[in-house]
Amino acid sequence: MQTAISVTASAPAIDMPRRRLLGAYLEEARSECLRYMRAPGFMLPIMLFPGMFYLLFGVLMVKSNGADAARYLLASYGVFGVMSPGLFGFGVSLALERDGGLLTFKRALPMPPGAYLLGKMLMAMAAAGVVILLLLSMALTLGHVSLSLTQAGALLLTGVLGVLPFCALGMYVGTLIKGQGAPGMLQLVYLPMSFMSGLWMPLPMLPKFLQQIAPVWPSYHLDMLALAAVGMNKGSLLGHALVLVGFAAAFLLMAARRLRRQG
Repeated sequence: MQTAISVTASAPAIDMPRRRLLGAYLEEARSECLRYMRAPGFMLPIMLFPGMFYLLFGVLMVKSNGADAARYLLASYGVFGVMSPGLFGFGVSLALERDGGLLTFKRALPMPPGAYLLGKMLMAMAAAGVVILLLLSMALTLGHVSLSLTQAGALLLTGVLGVLPFCALGMYVGTLIKGQGAPGMLQLVYLPMSFMSGLWMPLPMLPKFLQQIAPVWPSYHLDMLALAAVGMNKGSLLGHALVLVGFAAAFLLMAARRLRRQG
């Protein structure tokens, strides 16, 4: 009798964490989103900077170059835009929170181990979606770019999922350096990578050496997927997708290992 009672009484204690696990993840994601929404000085430049670039170079300066050039730059500047939430949203914030002790405090809380990083990842995906929607609205209204609904949706999906490799890279950089040095270091990653991937100008216009090493960068492979989304790349896409998945997995594992050592 006593054994049966003790087993029955312990069942809720076993089942309760399982029932509340999803709720804990969602609550952490919600709190992460609210925290960034209350710091517009950090998020607005990440989302508006690509729009300013696209307005200048993709709308105002490309009108005489035809519809293909306008669609090409929409895809390329879309990739340029979604890199930013991943690199800076993850890298800078992680470095600052690690220096300030917030990461240690989060580890001490009774929360699922991946909830903190999942919240940041969802925030980066949401910001990437906003960037793509902003560029699409500018392209369709100001740039008069012709896109089908399927192409616009494919570009949006590419941007939302394509931010993940850059989240992993930003996370790794955030484990390497102090918070004050993170913005400068990430700029040294963000801007040269964008240029050498052909995001600012087509690869054939770059020096031969840069054209040969372009496949090294994840932004090049994401650009190939974005160009396919708007009908500008008819080649095979599986290789590009696999490179991005492998890149994200590798940097995520390296970052997780460093965080375990630092914890």
